[in-house]
Amino acid sequence: MFRTRIVPLIVAVALFMENMDSTIISTALPAIARDIGTNPLALKLAITSYLLALAIFMVGSIGCAMAHSLGDFVIARFIQGMGGAMMSPVGRLVMLRSFDKREIVSVMTWVTMPALIGPILGPPVGGFITTYFTWHWIFVINIPIGLLGIALATQFIPDMRGDERVPFDFVGFALAGIGIGGLAFGLTTAGVNYFPTSVVAALVTVGTISTIAYVRHSNRTPAPLLDLSLFKLQTFRASVLGGFVFRIGVGALPFLLPLLLQLGFNMTPFESGLITFSTALGAMSMKAVVPYILRQYGFRTTLVVNAVLSAAFLGACAAFRPGTPVVIMMAVLVIGGFFRSLEFTCINTIAYAEIDQRRMSRATSLVSVGQQLSMSTGIAIGALVVELMVRFSDHDVITAANFPPAFLFVAAVSASATFVFMQLPHEAGAELANRTPGPTEPADQRMG
Repeated sequence: MFRTRIVPLIVAVALFMENMDSTIISTALPAIARDIGTNPLALKLAITSYLLALAIFMVGSIGCAMAHSLGDFVIARFIQGMGGAMMSPVGRLVMLRSFDKREIVSVMTWVTMPALIGPILGPPVGGFITTYFTWHWIFVINIPIGLLGIALATQFIPDMRGDERVPFDFVGFALAGIGIGGLAFGLTTAGVNYFPTSVVAALVTVGTISTIAYVRHSNRTPAPLLDLSLFKLQTFRASVLGGFVFRIGVGALPFLLPLLLQLGFNMTPFESGLITFSTALGAMSMKAVVPYILRQYGFRTTLVVNAVLSAAFLGACAAFRPGTPVVIMMAVLVIGGFFRSLEFTCINTIAYAEIDQRRMSRATSLVSVGQQLSMSTGIAIGALVVELMVRFSDHDVITAANFPPAFLFVAAVSASATFVFMQLPHEAGAELANRTPGPTEPADQRMG
């Protein structure tokens, strides 16, 4: 029992730091923008650079606290993200290699519940610090948490190694990094006028060419950096592709909501944070019922129905107005957080239903890339819609009226993930959900 709790909780320390850092900045965006002389929407560059690249993490945190310009801030977030990028896949791999498949849902619950404390604390802590102190301190608090995580991991996490050693795919590393980075960063910078149009076009073009080149390279390499052959597995394909589409909307929410509350409703960062954290509060309340829901309804039904419900509550944010009672906004966010967290848990778990131990490391890497890319895509799309609304309005100032179309658009994108999940067999992931396949199910479906 001790092992089933202490190892997930140690991994959760890293996830706590990563999740809190990704949300704590949201309520500070307007204040940071004023201090370094830029537009709040342009700061999506700092967030997406962190999500693209998620001892390095703490160095980046110090760099963020010392930044004096948008360029400094983006570079520091990128460095910070490089350290954070290793936390999620490595932590997930430790879990998958330490426990039996039938324990995965329960173990993932232990991991995600403490990790959700980060998003809960992020917005109000960031708002409190920004309102009553200075935004620089929101990055300094990462240091003691990081040191605690290092100490616990050294003491309790075993030195796990793969069963076989393969040569590092340097060519794939270069092509994938340039491809994904070029496309995501190029699309993110489009419309913010921070780079010339020719630079943005070059980023997108080079990113596209590199991505195509990587796909060809991976088909000829015995041990590619990102193993695209995993997409032949139906559950893995649904998790990554469906999860990518679903997270686009969810990735935009922590970016759009604080801006709406502060720029549109004239709230302080602290007030904004107290409302925003309701989303994670709803997520926390869901974790205890995940095993029951999956046993009753299975992964396919849960993913299909819940994608629509989650998107509906995301789109409901478009109805928020300056006069909307705070209790109504918080209720929408709490309920929406419940359904979105349920969807996250199902997506994250079903990815490994058909993965054997030999390919587990490659699977976690590819899953993490898809997650971070989808979240940054969501921020980019949400910001782009707001930018377009401002551009086509009769004023240059961001107002509350510029946000509803963005919420509705990203909600519609998230809801479309249900078409991907509908392709799953009815009993997909039965072993993970501790479900007994019905006697009339085909053999391939009973295997999950």
